[in-house]
Amino acid sequence: MRKSIDAFLERLLILVILVMLMAVAWQVISRYVLGAPSTFTDEIASYALIWLGLFGAAYATGKELHLAIDLIPKSTLAKSPRFFLGFVTVSVIVFAVLVMVVGGIRLCWLTWVLDQKSAVLKIPLAFVYLVLPVSGILMVYYSFDSYRQKTKMM
Repeated sequence: MRKSIDAFLERLLILVILVMLMAVAWQVISRYVLGAPSTFTDEIASYALIWLGLFGAAYATGKELHLAIDLIPKSTLAKSPRFFLGFVTVSVIVFAVLVMVVGGIRLCWLTWVLDQKSAVLKIPLAFVYLVLPVSGILMVYYSFDSYRQKTKMM
């Protein structure tokens, strides 16, 4: 299942980058060549950047490429690697669930209830913000799966 999620995320990230690239290229062409700047490309590029960053963070979590700051000395880690791995996994899961999933669902619900729409494209902002809980769920899945795989090897 993990390989299919990885493949889907890879394709989605490529698609989002292409959409963002086309929007920015059209903005430059319409502004400097045609002399009439496009009004919708700025929003498309901004929303694509949000999706790229959050789905990219989920993908990086799955590949274990996320930022790691070594605050604990290596000698301490060598004594109890399973504890440290569990602590890091729980920390990532708690953050992803509380901030991204719960906070993202609340944000989507609030923008849906208030019927907030984007200024130019007039799409519901809840659809744009839906990336928060979805990427949070992916981070939780990847964290559980990585923990399960690593503890098998210990």
